[in-house]
Amino acid sequence: MPTTYHGAIREFITENFLYRADMSVEDGQSLLDSGVMDSTGVLELIAFLETTYGISVADNEIIPDNLDSIDRVSAYLGSKLKAA
Repeated sequence: MPTTYHGAIREFITENFLYRADMSVEDGQSLLDSGVMDSTGVLELIAFLETTYGISVADNEIIPDNLDSIDRVSAYLGSKLKAA
């Protein structure tokens, strides 16, 4: 189920990682397994989240359960902002 964060996360991923017009990503699709992002891309995504939303991503939070799909990133972001 898309949240208010899905759009911004999708836009960031599309602008920064989907270089061909025929590339797309589904909300639940693994960004790492599908080759959309690599480990450097994860760091770029983290920088985007921290800068845009004013959160701090701890080292122990850098796991696929939090950052491996648009759905997971959105849920993670929502929980971080709710806890703040």
